[in-house]
Amino acid sequence: MKDLSRKIHSNKTILTKEEFYKINETAANEMASNEPLQQKARDVLIEADKYRWVHQNSWLGEPVLNLPQDMFALQEIIWQTKPDYIIEVGVAWGGGLLFNATLLEITNGKKAIGVDIFIPEDLQQRLTKHSKLSNRLELINGPSTSKETIDKIKHIVGNNKKIIVILDSFHTEQHVLEELELYSPFVGEGFYLICGDTIIDKIPVQKHRTRPWHPGNNPATALKKFLAENRRFVVDDKIDQRLLISCHPGGYLKALE
Repeated sequence: MKDLSRKIHSNKTILTKEEFYKINETAANEMASNEPLQQKARDVLIEADKYRWVHQNSWLGEPVLNLPQDMFALQEIIWQTKPDYIIEVGVAWGGGLLFNATLLEITNGKKAIGVDIFIPEDLQQRLTKHSKLSNRLELINGPSTSKETIDKIKHIVGNNKKIIVILDSFHTEQHVLEELELYSPFVGEGFYLICGDTIIDKIPVQKHRTRPWHPGNNPATALKKFLAENRRFVVDDKIDQRLLISCHPGGYLKALE
């Protein structure tokens, strides 16, 4: 058996980590160019949304309203950049905030800041029961675009620019554009501003869920206007290329300076 194992090993090409990633990058680029496959992926997302697919995941017992693909992409961004702060606009059930706090615990960051117009008292209580992770949480209950909320965030982060911002609250173009303009200054060079749910522009109006946003009025249209005026951010295409199914296509922005 040992001899056979050595023979199999000797006939196998052993890649370096750099070679492995390079092969994957080429394959991801080709996958992104395969429009029939991309359309099939969108069709899966559209059909599965009727069954609350995006709402089926959780982290440490709290729902995460996001796809595993996007959560893995966020994990990679956090690991690579090692931010001190992660500002998440749109707390919902708190699972995403706990996910951020978990990664900050691993990377020795500081605080995961959650902003929402409504953070239920029972959720606030549950978020205090996660030992060390709870100490990394800061909740701001108020409108994301109000001066009071922005001032509270400034008080927490000071002049620190090692910050990732995730925008995932009210998805109309006007509101998201205002958030992009208010929160982008927090993000320093090399860090990320993530504009959530840009997929809305690529899917039909959802008849099973009535929402004020739709194709033509959503985060993607806000982002287009923002990027036309703000040259400090670029879309990280490499993230889009490998995800295939994502709620945030074109929404992973990297700060250049």
